[in-house]
Amino acid sequence: MQQKWQRWNISSRKWLWIIVVVGLIAALPVVYDRLVTERSSKTVELVFDYRDLVAVSSYRSNPQDYISEQLDRLKEAGVQSMAIYESTLDDFRRARRLMMWGAADIANLTDTIIPENQNYTYILFTSAKNHDALAPLLRDKFTELGIATRDWSFRGQEGLIVETPIENASMKPIQPDPITLEMLHAKGFNIVPRLVDSLPYNEASVKKLVDQYAQLGVKRILFEGESVKGFKDDAELHSLTAFADLLKQHGIGIAAIENIKKQQKGFNKLAYMLDYNVTRLYSLSEADSSLKPDVIADRFALATKDRNIRMLYLNTISTRDTSKAQISDTLDNLITSLSEPGGAVDKIKDNGFTLGQATAFDVQHSSYQRYLKLVAVVGALALVALMVSYFIPWLTLPVWVLGLVAGAGLRLLRPELFEQALALAAAISAPTVATVLAIRKINQMGPPVRSSEAGSKLSKNSSTYAVMSPQRRLTHSLVLYVKTALISLSAVPFVIALLNNITYSLVLNQFRGVSLLHTAPIGLVALYVLLYRGEFTFNKTGKLLRTPITLLWVIAAGVIGIVGMYYLSRTGNSGSVTPIEKVFRTFLENTVGVRPRNKEFLLGHPLFILGAFLAFKYRNAAFIMIVAVIAQLSMVDTFAHIHSPALISLVRGLLGLGLGLIIGIIAVIVWQIGEGCWKRWSPLLKR
Repeated sequence: MQQKWQRWNISSRKWLWIIVVVGLIAALPVVYDRLVTERSSKTVELVFDYRDLVAVSSYRSNPQDYISEQLDRLKEAGVQSMAIYESTLDDFRRARRLMMWGAADIANLTDTIIPENQNYTYILFTSAKNHDALAPLLRDKFTELGIATRDWSFRGQEGLIVETPIENASMKPIQPDPITLEMLHAKGFNIVPRLVDSLPYNEASVKKLVDQYAQLGVKRILFEGESVKGFKDDAELHSLTAFADLLKQHGIGIAAIENIKKQQKGFNKLAYMLDYNVTRLYSLSEADSSLKPDVIADRFALATKDRNIRMLYLNTISTRDTSKAQISDTLDNLITSLSEPGGAVDKIKDNGFTLGQATAFDVQHSSYQRYLKLVAVVGALALVALMVSYFIPWLTLPVWVLGLVAGAGLRLLRPELFEQALALAAAISAPTVATVLAIRKINQMGPPVRSSEAGSKLSKNSSTYAVMSPQRRLTHSLVLYVKTALISLSAVPFVIALLNNITYSLVLNQFRGVSLLHTAPIGLVALYVLLYRGEFTFNKTGKLLRTPITLLWVIAAGVIGIVGMYYLSRTGNSGSVTPIEKVFRTFLENTVGVRPRNKEFLLGHPLFILGAFLAFKYRNAAFIMIVAVIAQLSMVDTFAHIHSPALISLVRGLLGLGLGLIIGIIAVIVWQIGEGCWKRWSPLLKR
């Protein structure tokens, strides 16, 4: 009965492969929907931080003239938008709209005695125009906050007394400077507001602000701080819903900032209520604004092409230039990086984008996608069961059935968790199965199994075995290389179909288990090479467990551990990269357009070809496959970066396969030359 059950499970592989193929066919229309979605947004918006411009202008002899001159230069360089913050009294003071003092300072200024029981803020406007524009705005804001104000004048200039300490008054966010908004609008800049959530939500005030932005043509806003507007009072006032309704009414979307330490609170909920009218934004920090212009240009080009970024945010900073004995800034550097021939603007346009106000992706979701995803789920479960079948054959059917039952339950209760888990399982299974099948093929065609490896039986008759010619070994290796890559890539449609949701493209949600994907196939292939080559018996496992541990084993384990830690440090979006590698990556990007992954074309793919070539003659060369599987899993991992365009990932994988093929063939030629030299000269060395 046990042998019959084993045969049933092994024979079920044929049907599981058929189910996998059906699942792949069903996943392809879902993949097409994603491609259509990714092509729906091709406009890139360059945004400059206006607050930074005001800050650096304070070191110039004529601040207002400097601001106007730099705005014109930025406009000419391709910057279309200015980021405007909700102002504070300090912002108005830096812009020279007003002056302000505390109680002690005003007593000194007016040559009076400081009041014993009054600690107010004294504001004096620098011109009648500034008074007319800002005084009503300040009165309304402080009155809204329950802080009394009254008129005040000094030496013929109009002002206000705000009945709160200057430290408190300076922290209150106020509506943006209307004079600045009018000036920027007149110069042809789009406005990108940055809103804070530091005050109790006042719906009337927020509505007035959003209405004003809509009149200025605002299409997208950013948030400053740890939460989005309305989040803090949402539990009591449902303010997030009210804010979302206001934005939807005016067709205003939001921007998701790339690589912030923690997503702003309430952002995902607000994005959902806005029907994901969201674009991704890359921010060039103040420190990075001093990088070389070509480096900045490459960053912007890569962000838009490789990561679906549609907003580029520029900051500047003042620096002490000791060589010129003056305070300078990075504006010239930024403008050069944008406008010079071959700069960021040229690179962005060459990649098929246009400059303008960024638009959100128009999500393509065909009516039949839901049913096709169900078929893809069944296919992905079959792929996982196939992987199990090559290690524990008698569990093949139970895993298949259990996967269907558990999957149905999880899909109803926790669909997102189920899809992420199954996508990870499929991503691990495909490269593992592909490499295992390659090893099995090598076992069938390669040198015979020694009795020490397969009990008392030989897998082949060693007396009749003949070593293949180098040309034939290379041909079989290349055919195996293509077959293995195709099987590994079979996971890609499943991963895309399972995670085909705009939240992944916007990185509001992410593929989970990257470290496991980078380690599990290596461990499984190592297990197969060590224990499953030939006829698997428990005696081999027992022998391995009874083997004495020597100092050499300990050293080898330590080396493997260090290499493994370094390998894991290179995985994921935050993986570390050396300066030399950065230069090499830039060279590849500029040379071939899309950079293939180093671990694929420099390591895994060439090792696969060389390892297969050697294993057809030398049995133990199959251990090379343990390292070669890195390239197979890396190809799948490339597509697990859902925020990268699928076509870019495909080109990256194909380039890696092509370059890896060339380097692999070169490695085989070098080996053959070296082997020939050794056979010819080694007898001479023994004399």
